[in-house]
Amino acid sequence: MADETHAAVGRKKPNYYLVWLYLLILTVAEVGVAFMSGLPETWLILLLLFLAVWKAALVAMYYMHLKFEPPRLVMMVLAPIPLAILITATVVMMEIR
Repeated sequence: MADETHAAVGRKKPNYYLVWLYLLILTVAEVGVAFMSGLPETWLILLLLFLAVWKAALVAMYYMHLKFEPPRLVMMVLAPIPLAILITATVVMMEIR
């Protein structure tokens, strides 16, 4: 029992093909949103930012294995994200003016 690795103890291996398919669907949605012509520019940017953050979260959770880490480490990684979103949104809104 002492030789069992941390990853093997009570952990189910994620289905990477399903995560890849989900990322592909989100990418197709991003391309579709980017080519929408009747959408105001502000909504277009917000939708694209939302989809990009969603994809980044999936990559971090599954391919970087954050989903299986202790909550303290996950919070340390996720803590700067609201600040990054705020800075990005501020720069984008300044460029729109």
